[in-house]
Amino acid sequence: MLRHIVMIKFKQDEDLSEVSAKTRKLLMALEMSIEPLLKMEVGLNFSTRPSAYDLILLADFNDEDGLNIYRDHPDHIKVLDYLKIVMDKATVVDYLIT
Repeated sequence: MLRHIVMIKFKQDEDLSEVSAKTRKLLMALEMSIEPLLKMEVGLNFSTRPSAYDLILLADFNDEDGLNIYRDHPDHIKVLDYLKIVMDKATVVDYLIT
């Protein structure tokens, strides 16, 4: 099993509650449209610390091939296009679950 984690910080000039909710909805819809995606969890941050990110995504796949299919899937690309507009930065970790 492989776990894909993404932490996202949105641009400060965005309406945080609106953009967080929309991003969560877009990401959760991927679970139904991308077959290799086994499970997805999207959490919205409530911490007010300056170092905190606004959203976290955890996605599980059987293997790296599944992750690559997810990355290249047209529905995922649409989400990435939206994120390019509203996102300030992101941090990604991919690791094998043992």
